[in-house]
Amino acid sequence: MNSRQRRGVILLVLSALCALGAFAGVLSVIRDVKEQVGPEVTAYRLKDDIAPYKELTADQFERISMPERWLSGTAVTDLGDIRGKIAVTRLEEGSLLQRDMIVDRPELAAGQQEIAIMIDASTGVAGKIAPGSRVNIFATFGADDSDKGTDQSKLIVAGARVIDVGELTALEPGQSSNERRRTATEAVPITFALGTADAQRVAYAESFAEHVRLALVAGGDDTAVPPGDRTYTLDEDK
Repeated sequence: MNSRQRRGVILLVLSALCALGAFAGVLSVIRDVKEQVGPEVTAYRLKDDIAPYKELTADQFERISMPERWLSGTAVTDLGDIRGKIAVTRLEEGSLLQRDMIVDRPELAAGQQEIAIMIDASTGVAGKIAPGSRVNIFATFGADDSDKGTDQSKLIVAGARVIDVGELTALEPGQSSNERRRTATEAVPITFALGTADAQRVAYAESFAEHVRLALVAGGDDTAVPPGDRTYTLDEDK
């Protein structure tokens, strides 16, 4: 082996050693990054916007992996956690699902039943009523054909529990159940959890009252409405 060949071999050996050194350095950097970032865990990201108070389903989310240290303690890592849950606010596409974004869907108590009625959007909800809300249900009735008839406002049900709020719906002409309420153009279906007697009162009011209105009750307010305050006529202010 002449001197030129020996130099070539030495250069090849040096090049191999440099490559091994560079590879070891890359592995060391990757190992350091992994140690700093930590293990990855599963999280779930919204595929599309989700309207508030809607029940959640698995197909609304996509599974992703991300470092555990970058994930908040409230992040949902198991889609089983959304079973029976609803969105508490509007959820935006691309957001990571968090436990504080969802709540349990209100359930019926023993002896209760679901009843849904359409509430005029301009007079009944104003976007403030959600599942779990407590409301007073008022109905106004026009005077009958007798001379003694008087227009009245009645508290039909006090403290009714809302279990679902539907989508805003445009009403077709004549779609309202009462002739006097056919001027309403939009309504929202509201579902209540009520006993039989209260459900009958609500059904009667929805069918025969001129208007049915909801009044949101403050959270934790269990004040009973006195019987004398459940009916109002203008004569009381004269």
